[in-house]
Amino acid sequence: MMNKENKISADLQRFIEKFEPNKYKTLARGIEIRGINDIHRSITLAENLIEKMKLKLTINHNAEMVSYGGFEVNNLA
Repeated sequence: MMNKENKISADLQRFIEKFEPNKYKTLARGIEIRGINDIHRSITLAENLIEKMKLKLTINHNAEMVSYGGFEVNNLA
C-alpha cells in the first residue's frame, strides 16, 4: 500500500498559520481540527478568519464531531 500525501492548499496553509490549531488531521479535501473545548466559539472564529482573509475555504460540522470537539475546514471545490 502506497502512502498518498495530501497536499495542503495555500489558503488552507494560511488558515492553519493564523488559527494555530493544537491538533488537526489532514484530509483529502482539507483538515479536521480536533480537541476543541468551546466548539461554537471556535467555529465562529474560524468562519470570521476565513471571511476576513477572503480564503476559499468552508466549515463543515455535524453532531458526531461534537463528541470529540472537532470540525472540518475544507477547500471549496
